[in-house]
Parts: sequence; C-alpha cells; structure tokens
Amino acid sequence: MCDSMVNVTLTVPADLKKRMDEFPEINWSEVARQAINQKIQELVLLRSITAKSRLTDENVQEIGDKIKMAIAAKHR
Repeated sequence: MCDSMVNVTLTVPADLKKRMDEFPEINWSEVARQAINQKIQELVLLRSITAKSRLTDENVQEIGDKIKMAIAAKHR
C-alpha cells in the first residue's frame, strides 16, 4: 500500500448505502480500493493488448454491436 493516502469522495445510491450499513464490520473503503485497483489492472492490460491494434473505432463499434445482439438473442 502507498505511504501516503488521499481522500476520495464516493457517491452511492441511498439504497446501496442502506445495504452497506447492514454489514458494519466490512471496511468499505478497502473494498472500494481493491475494486479500483482491479479495474486499473484490467485497463492497463487492455491498453497493452490494444496498443498496436489497427482496428478503427467503427470496427470496434460493429464488433460490440454484434456481441450485444448475440447476447440478447441467447437470453430471449
């Protein structure tokens, strides 16, 4: 963990906060830190994978649309 820490304000819906309050033994700041760190690791990996890609934004959109349609068809 870092030597110095800074505060970040996180806004959550009231119903989520109520559910979090049901578990006062959980360090929600640590849960958030871990989730943020995991997301950053995923993004760094994604960036390294796609850094040399020749796909255009349009290619990516088209692939994404096809994936969404396939998922929707599977769950009908």
